[in-house]
Amino acid sequence: MKNSRWLAVLAAVILVAPVLAEARVGGGTSSGSRGSSTGQAPAPTQTAPTSNPIARSATPQQSATPPTTAPATAAPQSGGFMARNPFFSGLMGGMLGAGLFGMMFGGGFGGGAGMLGLLVQLLLIGGLAYLAVRLYRGWSAARTRPAGTAYAYAARGMTDVPLARPVSVGGSGALLVGNASAQPAVTLAIAAEDYTTFESLLTDIQAAHSQGDLAKMRSLTTPEMLGYFSEQLSANSSRGVENKVEAVKLEQGDLSEAWSEAGLDYATVAMRFSMIDVTRRIADGTVVDGSDRERTEATEVWTFLRSRGGKWILSAIQQT
Repeated sequence: MKNSRWLAVLAAVILVAPVLAEARVGGGTSSGSRGSSTGQAPAPTQTAPTSNPIARSATPQQSATPPTTAPATAAPQSGGFMARNPFFSGLMGGMLGAGLFGMMFGGGFGGGAGMLGLLVQLLLIGGLAYLAVRLYRGWSAARTRPAGTAYAYAARGMTDVPLARPVSVGGSGALLVGNASAQPAVTLAIAAEDYTTFESLLTDIQAAHSQGDLAKMRSLTTPEMLGYFSEQLSANSSRGVENKVEAVKLEQGDLSEAWSEAGLDYATVAMRFSMIDVTRRIADGTVVDGSDRERTEATEVWTFLRSRGGKWILSAIQQT
């Protein structure tokens, strides 16, 4: 009986263990979208010198542009001109042989015409050699001339600037024409009231998550983050536990970066906060993780976004 009791406790621990470290809002993972900066690490701050990369995001990551394949060129042929052009080699060899044959049989190197024949033969040989060299150079240059760079030209201007490609930005499906170097994001100034809003979102989102209030969270987060939180709450319910985060207090925070792109404003903020974080079994209220008396601390990097003139909502959470 005693062994059976310990086995039951061990089974309960194994069942709940995957949830304990992931019960708080955000699930202890790094997820969400930061626009075109989703795949980039946030700028370090005093509160969070480093942060984990986003592991789960609806924003497709850009792949590196594949290198352009150079046009294949014929391998250079070894040997001299005569080896590469047997026709001219045979012609010149035959003429030279004819001169030597005439010389051997008493006709002189130039044949029957003597010196005049020799000069004519030399002139013919020189002319044919010159013509052969010119033809070969033109043929060789035509073969080895590199192909022109494959640019996509704009309809106006015809400049050597390739057309910009659309890049997916954020979870909204908006497109930002160009790339980071061609159209850099515009730095955004953050006002004092914005920091107050960020702190309020920290506490309000934690409270809505503790209450399982998805309707409230819908007004505080992007649809992407709402989907992640809904999955987390469903997993907790399936395992028969619930997480409560109460008395949230921001201990320290600073701005990592803020920018505007594609009609949206983004702000990434590092926050260290304390709270009462406890996970209980739904059936009997037994505490399975955390404490309902002792405060714990966490440091996370939150990214908020807003439409121009709209309100800030949560779009990403990164662990440190």
